[in-house]
Amino acid sequence: MRVLNSPHHNARPAEMPIDMIVLHAISLPAGKFELLHIEQLLMGRLDCTAHPSFADLQNLKVSAHFVVDRKGVIAQFVPCQRRAWHAGVSQWQGQEGCNDFSIGIEMIGDEQHPFTQAQYRETARLCRELMQRFPAIGRHRIVGHSDIAPGRKWDPGKQWDWAKFDRSLHRIRRLNLEVI
Repeated sequence: MRVLNSPHHNARPAEMPIDMIVLHAISLPAGKFELLHIEQLLMGRLDCTAHPSFADLQNLKVSAHFVVDRKGVIAQFVPCQRRAWHAGVSQWQGQEGCNDFSIGIEMIGDEQHPFTQAQYRETARLCRELMQRFPAIGRHRIVGHSDIAPGRKWDPGKQWDWAKFDRSLHRIRRLNLEVI
């Protein structure tokens, strides 16, 4: 696992348990699945003149704890104990501000293309590792961005097969990730 240090994070509220994982989907520009621009965005270094669709990303400060690319390679951008800025205005079961108590995982993808088998396997492995580290995270606390920001966000979208993810999560036997 690659570890990068995004500047876009801060402290979680004191004594706030980490008890949820939020799954996202991202492609930059839309329909392109390379990590380069995504990494630059999460690191605060995106050249917003590099593509016309990047104009509205100027001065955006956003991050995620992890990114899973199309080959299943995982990069960590924010330590789990820190609050990444991935959920925005959000709410789950009456609790506002999901960044405070969740881990954000971006998967490179969009609504037009199926996610890869490697992404299902490695996202499930990462989730299982996080569930072991943070026991308050049960399967019912792994949600999509669209679940916590309905009407505002679509991801991980119709291409994310939750049943396939559940099968992958159930099959995980070997944990070998060293998350920080």
